[in-house]
Amino acid sequence: MNSIINTDIKSKTSYKNIPFTRYDFGWVILCIGMAIGSGIVFMPVQVGIKGIWVFITSVIISYPAIYLLQSLYLKTLSESENCEDYTNVITQYLGKNWGFWLGIAYFLMLLHGMFSYSLAVTFDSASYIQTFGLTEGLLSDSIWYGLVVLVALVSIAAQGERLLFKVSGPMVCVKFGIIVVLGAVMVPHWNFNNITAFPALLPFMRDVFLTLPFTLFSILFVQILSPMNIAYRKIESDKRIATYRAIRANRVAYIILAVAVLFFAFSFTFAISHEQAVSAFEQNISALAIAAQVIPGSVVRVMSALLNIFAILTAFLGIYLGFQEAIKGIVINIICRFIPEEKINQKALHLAISIGVVLSLWAWISTRFSILFFMQLGSPLFGLVSCLIPCYLIYKVEALHKFKGPAVWFITFFGILLCLSPFFKFFE
Repeated sequence: MNSIINTDIKSKTSYKNIPFTRYDFGWVILCIGMAIGSGIVFMPVQVGIKGIWVFITSVIISYPAIYLLQSLYLKTLSESENCEDYTNVITQYLGKNWGFWLGIAYFLMLLHGMFSYSLAVTFDSASYIQTFGLTEGLLSDSIWYGLVVLVALVSIAAQGERLLFKVSGPMVCVKFGIIVVLGAVMVPHWNFNNITAFPALLPFMRDVFLTLPFTLFSILFVQILSPMNIAYRKIESDKRIATYRAIRANRVAYIILAVAVLFFAFSFTFAISHEQAVSAFEQNISALAIAAQVIPGSVVRVMSALLNIFAILTAFLGIYLGFQEAIKGIVINIICRFIPEEKINQKALHLAISIGVVLSLWAWISTRFSILFFMQLGSPLFGLVSCLIPCYLIYKVEALHKFKGPAVWFITFFGILLCLSPFFKFFE
């Protein structure tokens, strides 16, 4: 018994001595890049409309839940013997049929992100190109512009995480810096009279439910955790070390994001009045546009443009890894029912998936679907895949029973709230 305890103590000590390498830092950058997307851009508008007390309550519920669910998500993935993709992991736990259907749910969550970001990157980039006088008309009016943009992005993202480190790294650092700078620039404009009185209980509870998706998307990067776990498992022979490094990168990224995003959000909340937030909502403009109104000048205009484009680009590149992995898992799950997995040509499959993604997204952006409305519809998918499925696995799979506890109950509760959130729109 003493030898077992001593072994555990030594292993924990050795984990602490594992250096934090450039590879780990690269994954932290990708996680931050994945999180800083459209959620942070529109969250201050929602906060300005609903009030600071609703925001604080939503953060108290959301931020601990996000940390717990992402850690739990990584742990459930890491306990599997083989680690190829999310569908493969679910298949090992629950069998091929469960793996297929839960793989579909995971795929739909990622598809939601891909659809949102493909729309945003196509139309926002064309808008900024016109705004800065590089073209007279909107490039997005041409059907071929979207195809060119998507081919370029998918060609970069499909090369793997190491190229993404080089491409996304500088953009993530720039947009993270802009968030901090914009938050600091707003400080002289703080007006504590913008803090509204505490609302009535029932409207307060309704507004907290409606604000949960905004606080969720402000720092969530669960979409990239499965690719990150797979990448660490490939370079580490000991899955325990791979799990430790993945959870450590997740923790570092979360802490950096929580501090920066809360500062950004509170700074805007103190600087923007309720009337300005309502006006922004009616004009369908973001927090960055509000900043340009409060602080006129080309500097804010340039920073807003860079943050908007870089946020969407890096989020697209980050989510593509998980999206490609999800499609691959579903396709292999189907093909393996007819031929052995070792006979599948992996290079041909990789190329076919890349081409299929480009063509599908190209067809999607031609619909010009509303991005904001599409974002609101996405919270039940995240509640199901990020919260409810991992919690179900913990109680269903014996190997995961060791993770049972109050944290699982809290994540389950948060997942249910996310699933119900869009329905509270009917009570506004």
